[in-house]
Amino acid sequence: MSWNTFGRVFRFTTWGESHGPALGAVVDGCPPGLALNEAAIQPFLDARRPGQSKFTTQRQEADRVKILSGVFEGRTTGTPISLMIENTDQRSKDYSEIANAYRPGHADYAYDAKYGFRDYRGGGRSSARETAARVAAGAVARLAIPEVTIQAYVVQIGADAIDRARVDLATIADNPFFCPDPTAAVRWEALVDEARLAGSSLGAVVECVATGVPAGWGAPVYAKLDADLAAAMMGINAAKGVEIGDGFGAAALRGEDNADAMRAGDNGPEFAANHAGGVAGGISTGQPVVCRVAFKPTSSILTPVDTITREGANTQVRTKGRHDPCVGIRGAPVVEAMMALVLADHKLLHRAQCG
Repeated sequence: MSWNTFGRVFRFTTWGESHGPALGAVVDGCPPGLALNEAAIQPFLDARRPGQSKFTTQRQEADRVKILSGVFEGRTTGTPISLMIENTDQRSKDYSEIANAYRPGHADYAYDAKYGFRDYRGGGRSSARETAARVAAGAVARLAIPEVTIQAYVVQIGADAIDRARVDLATIADNPFFCPDPTAAVRWEALVDEARLAGSSLGAVVECVATGVPAGWGAPVYAKLDADLAAAMMGINAAKGVEIGDGFGAAALRGEDNADAMRAGDNGPEFAANHAGGVAGGISTGQPVVCRVAFKPTSSILTPVDTITREGANTQVRTKGRHDPCVGIRGAPVVEAMMALVLADHKLLHRAQCG
């Protein structure tokens, strides 16, 4: 069966396709009485919106959200909140040549194998266009966790990573890469432009930090906070890896180096480090929750790639149309949204059990 819903108490379902008339989300389980209108959602969609620079797809979508239900007199009612975003700049004809050929790296073959047919126009549900609905739902989730601040940014494009010593989060909005290192942002302009002009693409790593998460959210075994975060992030289109805290880097440390040593503080324990990324035993520790998501290079490229047709004949395919030379650039707002959705769900789960 298909599974289009995520969450336990704070749940959201996305619907729609890349080249359909619209897409959107239904958010259920949102607490009542929260102030909500389109203006509270739109800034997050604007951050993800395509066509804002030559380093992203030139598809021109306003991504204006409409609230269809669940809000009365500017407040959430506790009933399902339906959000809709119209598609206005689809060019389905761009995909006519790949209607009978599978694009390597895409979900074309896997969808065909599962369903017996596929929507080849932009990939249908497998398109990153679907993430607009997640961002809209994530904006609602943020209202349920006002104590938490969430910030995501790109820390690596291709093999070129930022210099942590030069990180200045205030500069993220000053460049088209969501980059906190101004020097790296200058390098990335040439790097991404070269890949774009060559008809190729690059991968990226997005880091997300949530501060203000109190100790106690999560569960010890089957609802671990870090496990749900990993599942949420891996569910983003083009995501191929997730790290919590030091992640794979922790495997290179000794036990005493990896331990987040504690000392008594005026307001509870004070930690000497945060190798665990704010989660221990599946439960938040009160430290910042930190995760990183690795995005693969965009599979839609102009460079010819060997593939097969639906009938099994060998051929080559090159994907025409408008595509991101680095899909991870616009991944930062999506990662923030998924962080918010998971934290809102765990806040309500914690309240349900522990009051």
